[in-house]
This record gives sequence, structure tokens and C-alpha cells, in this order.
Amino acid sequence: MIEKQTWSQRFESALHPAIARFNASIGFDIELIKYDITGSQAHAKMLAHTGIISYEEGEILFTGLEQIRQEYDQGQFQPGIDSEDVHFAVEKRLTEIVGDVGKKLHTARSRNDQVGTDTRLYLRDQIRKIRQQLREFQGVLLDIAEKNVETLIPGYTHLQRAQPVSLAHHLLAYFQMAQRDWERLADVYSRVNISPLGCGALAGTTFPIDRHYTAKLLHFDRVYANSLDGVSDRDFAIEFLCAASIIMVHLSRLSEEVILWASEEFRFVTLKDSCATGSSIMPQKKNPDVPELVRGKTGRVFGHLQAMLVIMKGLPLAYNKDLQEDKEGIFDSVNTVQACLEAMTILLQEGLEFRHQRLATAVTEDFANATDVADYLAARGVPFREAYNIVGKVVKTSIAAGKLLKDLHLEEWQQIHPAFAADIYEAIAPRQVVAARNSYGGTGFVQVREAIVNARTQISGK
Repeated sequence: MIEKQTWSQRFESALHPAIARFNASIGFDIELIKYDITGSQAHAKMLAHTGIISYEEGEILFTGLEQIRQEYDQGQFQPGIDSEDVHFAVEKRLTEIVGDVGKKLHTARSRNDQVGTDTRLYLRDQIRKIRQQLREFQGVLLDIAEKNVETLIPGYTHLQRAQPVSLAHHLLAYFQMAQRDWERLADVYSRVNISPLGCGALAGTTFPIDRHYTAKLLHFDRVYANSLDGVSDRDFAIEFLCAASIIMVHLSRLSEEVILWASEEFRFVTLKDSCATGSSIMPQKKNPDVPELVRGKTGRVFGHLQAMLVIMKGLPLAYNKDLQEDKEGIFDSVNTVQACLEAMTILLQEGLEFRHQRLATAVTEDFANATDVADYLAARGVPFREAYNIVGKVVKTSIAAGKLLKDLHLEEWQQIHPAFAADIYEAIAPRQVVAARNSYGGTGFVQVREAIVNARTQISGK
């Protein structure tokens, strides 16, 4: 039989064992234990500060809570299902350590504002860690970009060859995505960092608490202005899961490109042994497991966001037990994002080798320079739309003849239009095609080098 909980005097008997297991969250919310202890220590200090308990009692509670922290760190405190959740587990152990004064800890506090505080303290830490990981990821992207400013790679639209670009420019696009992720998480952090402690179950408390004092102790920016909102708000969790989902979108897009690049059809990169696996039956294969796993794990983070939205959409104020379901999704999303960022950073840093000769060949075997022919004519006074149509016919004719634009003789060019001269070959050479796109944010080498300098400055401030 499961031991009665602290509300049991209202009830004739304990929970049915199966219901107790169904109801319990200790199996996963133990993740919050150090945050629960930290929040409880601040609460104990506040109770003493306001005279609700004595200064000596506050010191006893604080010291007892610190002992629990050490016991847990040393593996000596491992609460089970009888504790139901991490909050009861800590309070129960505290009372065992310090005696009846431990029962005073929960004065002027509910599990509703307690769990909200713990979750925010946890998420605050994890956001800081993820933002640091994003900076490391960006740093690796920049390292590769700096070495490949003048390495060319086919650029695609609709997964069709479009125009050649600098490989560095391509990688810097992911740098910018990660920068938005970094900034987005800072914005989320500002709404995570609001204290619900002192909101009570839903209506505040009759005790003369000082919510601003505990907020200061816990380094919250401010406190919730409405107690109902404070205990029931999970907007911050939804926002975090949304930001986490967008991070995973970016990692998944890069993963998809790496998978394509590593294929025999593309052959743009070689996977190093440290970040690839083999087949159990086909000895020649080298599989891109890291980007495939990142691409696959993206869905689970999306799922947690959807689940959180569904949980919240029909909840009346204030706290409801449904909100117990927020934690596993948050915990798993945090772990997934952190693991995927680490894996992708290692993959880029140590697991890929760009095949420069193959890339150099790839940008010469298509009609990706056709737009530059139209630009060439337009620069010589031919209306662009007319030039566009002329080049379209040239491409069609060249394909029929089995030629590329670079293979056309000058006489053939001049038969198409008298504006063509010998410099057309330089204008449509892949390197010139890339270098010429020197508008701000473009793939021109001057612009890319400047973008790298600016990016370094961006991340140097952390």
C-alpha cells in the first residue's frame, strides 16, 4: 500500500497503487531537484526576512536543504514513487533531517507556484547552455568559411542548378540562421525569467511575504503581476519549444544538404570515419548517420511543441494536473537540441572533408552562368527581358547541340547578337560569375570576406 500523502487527513485511505504510479511524476521531475532546492532556500530566507519564521529557523531550513543537495549529488538520496514528486521528496527528507521545523518550509507556498519556479530556473540554465552551443556551432561554420571563400559550389533553387556561389557564402547562411536562434532564445529568456513564487495555489497568500525579495535572490528580472496567471502560464514553455523547433529546422536543413553532398550523385564531401558508420551487409558503404539522426530527431521536438499547444488550448484558470505533462517534453527537447548541436558541430569540425576538385568541376558542367549572359547583354544596352529571351534560346540550342555556353565559338555568339565580344568568356567563367555578385549580402568574394569579419565581431561579444 502506498503511504498517505500530506493531504491524506481529508481522505479515508491512500491511493490505489496503480493510480499512485499513474499520478506520480518523480520518475522525471527529479531532473528539477537542484532547482527545487535552490528555490526552497530562497523561500526559506524570505520567510525569515519577513518574520514569518525566525532567523534561526530559516538557517536550519537552508542548511538542511543544502545537505539534501549534497546527498543527491553523492547518490545517497534517491526518492521513489512514495514521494510522488520532487517537491514532496525534498520536503519529506528535509523534515527527516531537521525535524518539525522542516514542516514550516511550505508556509505561504503551493506546489503550483513552486513547480513553476523550478521549471523556470531549469529552463533558464538550459537556454544559457544552448546559446553557448550555438556560438560554438557558429564558430566552426566561420572556421570552415574562412578557408573556403574562393571555393565554388553549385547553388540551387528547386534543387536544380541555379548559379555558382562561394562555399563560404553557403555556410554563412547557416551562420545567420544560428544567429537568429541565438537572438530568439534571448527573447524567450526574458519571459522565462519572471518569478511566479508567492502566487500560491492561485490567489496569493495571507502571509506578509516579499515576492520581490525572493525574485532578487533567484535572479529573476521581475515577478508575475497576477497570481492566476503566474501559476497557470506556460507561454514561456511554448515559446521555448517553438525556438527549439526552429533550431532543429535549421540543423535538419543542413543535415539534408550534407546527406546529399555525401552521396555518389553529388560527391561534394567525404565523410570521415569518426562521424560515419558502415552497413551490416554492404562493406563498401559509409552512412551519414549523424545528419540522418539529426533530421529524424527534429520530429520529436516538433511533437513536443504540438503537445504543449494542445495541453494549453482548453485549460481553464488556474493550475490543472494536465500541466504535469509539460516537463517531459521540455526535458526531452532540451536534451535533443543540445545533443544535436553538439553532434553537428563535431561533424562539421572533424567529420567532413570538402572535395575541392569535384566542386571545381561541378560549377563548370551546367548552364548556371546563363543569367550572366543576360546581364552581359543588359550592361550593353539590351533590355533585360529581351536579353533573357535571347539567352533562353541560346541555352535551348546549346543543349540540342550537346554544348555548354563556354564551348560556343565567338562567331556563334556574335551571330546571336552583335553586342557579344571576346570578353564574354571571362564574364561567364564560374569564378567571375561569383566574384561579380558584389551587392551587399551577395556571394562576391569581397562581400563574403566582409561578412566573415562582421560575423566574427558578432560572436566575439558572446
